[in-house]
Amino acid sequence: MAVELSFNGAAGTVTGSCYRIVHDRGNFLVDCGLFQGTKTERELNEKPFPFDPGAIDFVLLTHAHIDHVGLVPRLYAKGYRGPLHATAATNGLIEYLLADGASIQESEAERENKKRRRRGEAPVPPLYTLANAEEALKHRSDHPYGEWIEPGPGVRARFWNAGHILGSASIEIEVEDNGKPVRLLFSGDLGPDEKVFYLKPGAPSDFDYVICESTYGGRERADYTLETRRAALAEEINAALDRGGNLVIPAFAVERSQELLHDIGTLIEDGTISPKRVFLDSPLARRVTQVFARYAHEFDDLELSPEQLFNNPRFSITESVEESKAINMIAGGAIIISASGMADAGRIKHHLRNNLIRHNATVLFVGHQARGSLGQVIQSGAREVTIHGSQVPVRAKIRSIDNYSAHADHSELIAWIKGRLPIHGTLFLTHGEDEERAALRKAAMALGLAGDQIIAPELDDRVALQAGGTSRIVATGTGRIETSQIGHDWHNGYAELMIALSDALRAAQSDSEREEMIERLKAALAAK
Repeated sequence: MAVELSFNGAAGTVTGSCYRIVHDRGNFLVDCGLFQGTKTERELNEKPFPFDPGAIDFVLLTHAHIDHVGLVPRLYAKGYRGPLHATAATNGLIEYLLADGASIQESEAERENKKRRRRGEAPVPPLYTLANAEEALKHRSDHPYGEWIEPGPGVRARFWNAGHILGSASIEIEVEDNGKPVRLLFSGDLGPDEKVFYLKPGAPSDFDYVICESTYGGRERADYTLETRRAALAEEINAALDRGGNLVIPAFAVERSQELLHDIGTLIEDGTISPKRVFLDSPLARRVTQVFARYAHEFDDLELSPEQLFNNPRFSITESVEESKAINMIAGGAIIISASGMADAGRIKHHLRNNLIRHNATVLFVGHQARGSLGQVIQSGAREVTIHGSQVPVRAKIRSIDNYSAHADHSELIAWIKGRLPIHGTLFLTHGEDEERAALRKAAMALGLAGDQIIAPELDDRVALQAGGTSRIVATGTGRIETSQIGHDWHNGYAELMIALSDALRAAQSDSEREEMIERLKAALAAK
């Protein structure tokens, strides 16, 4: 049989990264990430895997972000017992990430079951448990950049710096097919040129197939240096503090939080900003920060010494629920950094609920917000959002800066693709929405790749691969999700309808006009 590649995640979406490769002597995964975004997309996490977890031989991990590793404990919950191959830093990070993810799943299941008990409904189990995460961690295997490993019969692989987060990698893979190697390169997530801590991403060239992320396809960030980035952050911080309220920054626990602490510490040291307190409110970010401190001697572009890196006296890196709740007593002058970066889970939702209602507060987004996520809804100008089942008016100032993204922008993605040429077979564009993938496809064609060489697969598409670059689609997606529900689903539409109806009823001039409006709506529903 030919080698087959299945796109079981991050195809038409920015999350849920998961690729399965089947060959004569076995099958394995590259990544197994959590789906984020709309409620319909998140429900994919609860559906059965489109393969038998117990039959997987091994898993290769590109990096520790939850949309690349967040379903690994569920693999073990469903019978997988094989190894997890990754860089040492990635394995160091997932020690905390997987346990934290399990805690979130258990607490969200507990919250949901309280509601279900009140409604007389049967309880639901968590997506996975702490025991599942602990089982996964028993199977980690560390590997350095640039050295070949043989994780299974007929397969060898090596990791290359992706410049995205600590330990991130592009993965080069050779799979034997009738005595010849099928050569693949998975980009993982690629970092930008200007980034604290890391060198630019790199990898070899001359592949049969390249699978490249496209998160920022068609989008360019303004050229910046680390100094101009800090200047932009300082401007936002000072403006927020001048307003008199708190500054809330949703930030991923891995990388973004540590970069922000580094830059805020540098700005405090040179007198550019003077917040009363800086809170990093995330047990996970606290533990991840310890991992970063462990690897600080390897970093580039540090303005502070490893000893100073996260130790400013104004910093409070919180752990307990009581410490987190105490932050809500502070009405102004504080910077509150909390996970998650897209505001979909974790303690950030409590801080948003507490501060969005305040006219003098500011919420600053510092990275990509996937369509349908709470962060994207707030960022897009919603006047009201739903948090923990309650409607929360948005009165705070909403701001965004895009130069803290850990992702390469359009030009940087194209430069990376160009550096991998020649590509003898297919360039697969994944980990991006359709508009971004279309823009990247057009630019890749300008590099000399033919149009039929560039494919934007859909979820669960399956492609046969041969040495030398010949490929063909052998199966299209299985319909685990309607494509119309990616990015903006009926749950988003329902929330928007309720807000619009509420606004219209409040704007009506009389109760009779309100009753007439309701009757027209009821008639429209009855007619359907």
